[in-house]
Amino acid sequence: MTNHNLPSPLPERAHAFLGGAARGFTSLRNRNYRLFWIGQLISLTGTWMQTTAQAWLVLQLTGGSPFALGLVTALQFLPVMLLALYGGVLADRLPKRQTIIVTQTLLMIQAFVFGGLVAAGAIQIWHVYVLAVIQGIITAVDNPVRQAFLYEMVGRDDLVNAVGLNSMSFNGARIFGPALGGIAIKLIGISSALIANAISFIPVIGGLLLMDAAQLFPPPPVSAESTLTRLKQGLIFARNTPIILTVLIVMAFIGTFGFNFTVIVPLIADNILKTDETGLGLLLAALGVGALIAAVATAYAERITLRRLMINAGLFGALLCALALANRFWLSAALLVATGVVAISCANAANTLLQLNTPDQLRGRVISINVLLTVGSTPIGGFLLGALGQLAGVPFATILFGVLCMVGVAAALVYRRGMAGRSVETAAP
Repeated sequence: MTNHNLPSPLPERAHAFLGGAARGFTSLRNRNYRLFWIGQLISLTGTWMQTTAQAWLVLQLTGGSPFALGLVTALQFLPVMLLALYGGVLADRLPKRQTIIVTQTLLMIQAFVFGGLVAAGAIQIWHVYVLAVIQGIITAVDNPVRQAFLYEMVGRDDLVNAVGLNSMSFNGARIFGPALGGIAIKLIGISSALIANAISFIPVIGGLLLMDAAQLFPPPPVSAESTLTRLKQGLIFARNTPIILTVLIVMAFIGTFGFNFTVIVPLIADNILKTDETGLGLLLAALGVGALIAAVATAYAERITLRRLMINAGLFGALLCALALANRFWLSAALLVATGVVAISCANAANTLLQLNTPDQLRGRVISINVLLTVGSTPIGGFLLGALGQLAGVPFATILFGVLCMVGVAAALVYRRGMAGRSVETAAP
């Protein structure tokens, strides 16, 4: 006989479900981070619109040249390669909020100039090259400062969640930005996507200006050492800390040979799938769907492990090889979803492991090494991919780069085992 007087468990279960769902957004309780996160979501959507428009513009201006697309990517990220470590020193020295306001304003101006040249019909390929270099110089400072600023906004307790939500905004933008960019290019031209990106910087700059500086976690005091000494301190710490160096080995290979999506996806769209600008936008959006899935998973993760990084890095290399062999649009889109999942799982795991295993006073410098390896190495990988794709074909180049990503995982495992063996020998009587 049913007892109708017993309370229903449904409200309790609903409360537990809502509590669990809210756990993935705990860092948004911080007003400063909430302002930052919303502004970034809007701005990054515009950035991905520009990325799509720039790639399609280069292919139009050069008759579909893989080499030219690889070159513009190389020029865009070459300054990051050259200046990223110095940017890390600045991240540990400069006031981060004010620095980000300056860098975001300069990026907005660059986008307005780019869009204006296209709208006026005056754009030439050398303009794209010069603007790519300017963007790279600004990004070399902006990237490590922006990542290190996460800690000042939320503190250690909410850092893993903030990294996940930051990645969620980045990869949510990766979905909508390319799709909007492809539609905008199709309907009203490339210049509209570029101008939209310029306008999208206004919310993030406004959010930074509205922050309450008193609620920021205080950064460690700035030491009086020279820039070169401070740079050496970060490099020595990374070299002498096994978990940090293991992460950096993996990300050096993945960053150089794998994270070249602004080259890989347009080349697959144009050379293998023979699709148009709308198809390119959809392919980049598919990559973003997978990336968003990974970002949400990170936001709900209670801990991040080195094992998770290794597994995802190995799968990433295998998926690149599969992408090179796929010749159907929807199969390629499905593979890009999976690629997005493992790629962002790698990036988030690396970022979190580095931040949690680095002292406060060295965080900006260690993060800048990761930026150098994952973003700054893009000039090498992007240029080589474009050049090799021109000479030997896009499928061969993509397969080779996938294999090299898996080689990086193997190298990190060999190093890790070597360090474990050394520890045993040291401990032995």
